Amino acid sequence: MKTKFKYIWLLLIFLGFVACEDEVYDTTVPVVELPPLNVGGLDFSKYISLGGSFTAGFSDGALFIASQENSFPNILSQQFANASGGVFTQPLMNDNIGGLLFGGNVVQGPRLFFDGAGPATLPGTPTTEISPGIPGPYNNMGVPGTKSFHLLFDGYGNPGGLLTDPVTANPYFVRTASSPTATMLGDAMSQNPTFFTLSEIGGGDVLGYATSGGDGSNAITPSAGPPGVGFDQTFAFIVNTLTSGGAKGAVTNVPYITDLPHFTTVPYAPLDPSNEAYGPLIPTLNTLFGALNGVYDFLQVPERKVVFSPTAASPVVIRDESLTNLSAQIEGVLNANPGFPAFIGQFGLPPEAAPLVANLLATIYGQTRQATENDLLVLPSSTVIGTVNTGSVAFLMSQGLSAALAGQFSVEGVTFPLTDKWVLIPSEQMEIKIATDAYNATIEAVTSANANVALVDLNSVLAEASTTGFVFEDFTMTTDLVTGGLVSLDGIHLTARGYALMADIFLATLDETFGSNFIDAGVFAKAVDYPTNYSPTLQ
Repeated sequence: MKTKFKYIWLLLIFLGFVACEDEVYDTTVPVVELPPLNVGGLDFSKYISLGGSFTAGFSDGALFIASQENSFPNILSQQFANASGGVFTQPLMNDNIGGLLFGGNVVQGPRLFFDGAGPATLPGTPTTEISPGIPGPYNNMGVPGTKSFHLLFDGYGNPGGLLTDPVTANPYFVRTASSPTATMLGDAMSQNPTFFTLSEIGGGDVLGYATSGGDGSNAITPSAGPPGVGFDQTFAFIVNTLTSGGAKGAVTNVPYITDLPHFTTVPYAPLDPSNEAYGPLIPTLNTLFGALNGVYDFLQVPERKVVFSPTAASPVVIRDESLTNLSAQIEGVLNANPGFPAFIGQFGLPPEAAPLVANLLATIYGQTRQATENDLLVLPSSTVIGTVNTGSVAFLMSQGLSAALAGQFSVEGVTFPLTDKWVLIPSEQMEIKIATDAYNATIEAVTSANANVALVDLNSVLAEASTTGFVFEDFTMTTDLVTGGLVSLDGIHLTARGYALMADIFLATLDETFGSNFIDAGVFAKAVDYPTNYSPTLQ
């Protein structure tokens, strides 16, 4: 499938060359005629798309009219229109600003745009109100933020849940659900689909954990458990339900989401000595950490030492919860050092403050180290590194430190270790990989056992895009932020051209699985027709 699809561009170039020859040079060259479209027995009269943010068309950190119009299901529906496909409806937002209002209050902000230097938030105020919403039915039932079990949850569209327990309700489904007690799967089945796509089921189950740095606030869905709890039985139940009336469809596997630029853009060593706010402080920082480094050597954990280079970029300091907490040992060693009171005198602290400072240093640096190339910093950390953590300042001042000294000890990623939510350490990355592999094994088993379902291999597409780049006609799509063309400015969701590529991957898979010939018949999305960035004037 992939090889056949990747060389579509050769056909387009050939056809263009022949057309040029016909018009200018040689009118005897025959025009290459494409075969008529054969849908392989597929019925697109009622196409329903189920899934998460990719299905909805989420892009640049928001959902907005243009992104919805360029969602991969809508692009697919335009191709299906050539095969007696029915009308495809979407719950369009009110504007191209993006974001949501709830009771007139902004609960999700506008989309991002490229300001010439990087992603920036579009000025403006959202106009799309969550409730009262615009109940369906809709053909596109993509709901950003959806996990597998949410498709079966009967309070997911309840506006009351947004007030009492936001974890159990989703603002996008609240806006479109047929009733407060409706389920996503139920609303889909009520439309008697003849064809369906099921995308990102499993992706959302690990994405929340990854974007929160694995800090425990958004757990990975377990594989085991009954429908509505564990992924395996939930996925099987969804697919079996969707095909129970004879509908055929296509489902995707789960890519390794840590290949996305949300996790690969921010370098682990961003502290540049040429930075005027950081470089001159390097000697003082190395003096400060020199005392701790001696303690680490004494405790035989030299891998925890912190050293800032005066000539090269240095790694940030992070808190690694997988490390043994050595706070008590650090405090004991510092208090036992007769030279420690004189050491803190360099910072204007009296000798009697030594026990307090020893306790503070032990508390702050009991589980810390400098980042390595094996750590992944999430994209929002770029706005935090080097800033002063006001919570830390307030705490240190409450312990008797001056405002100036508290500020010096509260610089994110330098003197104040980046907390768990900003970093995916190797053990957390492994948890994501283990879950992804388990989900994909289930997806493959379920689809292999059901002749009415095609499996779309998004995992290999993202893997190729993140290494050598994925050829889409005469474009090479990569996962580089801003310039790669595949992934939008939020570092997770796709560009319009990326969604067009996704739609064509679906079509190529249908051809391979069901015997249709969308690709050979020239019925597919053309890369050049879809942008990689939206203008800030589009509102």
